[in-house]
Amino acid sequence: MPRVLISDKLSPAAIEIFRRRGLEVDVRPGLSPAELRAIIAPYDGLAIRSATKVTRELLDAAPNLKVVGRAGIGVDNVDVTSATARGVVVMNTPYGNAITTAEHAIAMMFALARQIPEASASTKAGKWEKNRFMGVELFGKTLGLIGCGNIGSIVADRAVGLKMKVAAFDPFLSEKRAVELGVEKVELNELLERADFVTLHTPLTEQTRNILSRQNIARLKRGVRIVNCARGGLVDEQALFEALQSGHVAGAALDVFETEPATDSPLFALENVVCTPHLGAATAEAQENVALQVADQMADYLLTGAVSNAINMPSVTAEEAPRLKPYMELARLLGAMAGQLTAAQDDAIRSIRVEYEGHVAELNRRPLTAAALAGVLTPLMGAVNMVNAPVVAKERGMEVAETVHERRGDYATLLRVTVVTEGRTRSVAGTLVGDARPRLVEIKGIPVEADFAPDMLYVTNQDKPGFIGRFGMALANAGINIATFHLGRAAQGGDAICLVSLDGPLPEPVLAEVRALPLVVQATALRF
Repeated sequence: MPRVLISDKLSPAAIEIFRRRGLEVDVRPGLSPAELRAIIAPYDGLAIRSATKVTRELLDAAPNLKVVGRAGIGVDNVDVTSATARGVVVMNTPYGNAITTAEHAIAMMFALARQIPEASASTKAGKWEKNRFMGVELFGKTLGLIGCGNIGSIVADRAVGLKMKVAAFDPFLSEKRAVELGVEKVELNELLERADFVTLHTPLTEQTRNILSRQNIARLKRGVRIVNCARGGLVDEQALFEALQSGHVAGAALDVFETEPATDSPLFALENVVCTPHLGAATAEAQENVALQVADQMADYLLTGAVSNAINMPSVTAEEAPRLKPYMELARLLGAMAGQLTAAQDDAIRSIRVEYEGHVAELNRRPLTAAALAGVLTPLMGAVNMVNAPVVAKERGMEVAETVHERRGDYATLLRVTVVTEGRTRSVAGTLVGDARPRLVEIKGIPVEADFAPDMLYVTNQDKPGFIGRFGMALANAGINIATFHLGRAAQGGDAICLVSLDGPLPEPVLAEVRALPLVVQATALRF
């Protein structure tokens, strides 16, 4: 039974989801980093919010950890790079609090435009300063969106409803999607020059850090108002402070800060600044939604292999997971065979190609390619799985390619894995029997029909009389029983292939004896 640790406060309904689906769950919020490291080892899953920091040190102490689920959109508190390197899936819940965060951005924009916090404080203090608080309308103003993804698109929709003109900067926003949203796609410099209000809706990355830098703030039109309910670090706070003092920026509304909790900031002293303590997702509906969503996602992954909203792995829906499972196993086995044959020759891999033909070409291929990569790389590097295999391949300069063939061949489905090294090219191909059982059908272009077995022996030999007898005798003299025996050859008198299934692992001395036989070109013990 998979075990899940909840280290931050989550809805009781989320805890019940884990238990109802058969997972063992422990709830331990408020642990110190040292206390968490001390107990994390046996857990398969870790459910968190923003308080728990998933560091490299914590991951080092969690050998069984398979998934980290963040109830919320931001994963700034998770070392995703280290998690990926260790094969741990990192999930978030990007949709559970999207409406809540977008509404907070709109509310902050209204509060800023009409100076509502200051007017409220003044009125409660017994003053009636009607002439002091002169606001501006949103109607007809240009809203500049930096980031037009899930939350940004909701803000755009609400702003269009308010009869604002919306210009969006987002490298990933297509022209078609911009038309659907009713926004104008622009470059950043144009947005800065035209916007009356700027709202930010982008994650914090090395590319987006200080996207409103001192230089870019200077490019903004005079009298602009800035709203940030996304991430601290997107705005240079010192440069913003100076621009607010000078009047170049008329006002700012901030829900997030470079350092949180933000208890002391020069910005707090300015009347034209509205501040809230990271309340973007702080509604009862959002807190419940993200908790329930992360519980379902983690349970799906631990129980069925379905992957939703993963930061570092291709998605596999709950409906796809059982259908993809035999294909993923076929991809892994073919990759493992190609990887073991490559490792036996100690060749450096230049490229890996995965080809799809027939029915498999119509499926979700990204997880299949990841499974094939994991199969290839594990014999060479160990501790590689579907999560970290693509990253490992990229870090080592291996080119990875997918090829889809529309043609229909001898098999209803065919998957081929090809590994290219400095000196040679190896390929293995397979299919599914009855849509369930992986079967090898080709090695290096030579037809060989064989089922995979836990222990196998692969031999390339010259096609000459007498080899099979000597080979069989060598195994028999060592007391090695042959379960199945498969032969293939490219042409008469050329290279031939012998693939046998064994009842157990092949001892190294016996493998050495086989390699010493006349006519043997290569002999490799395989384990699956």
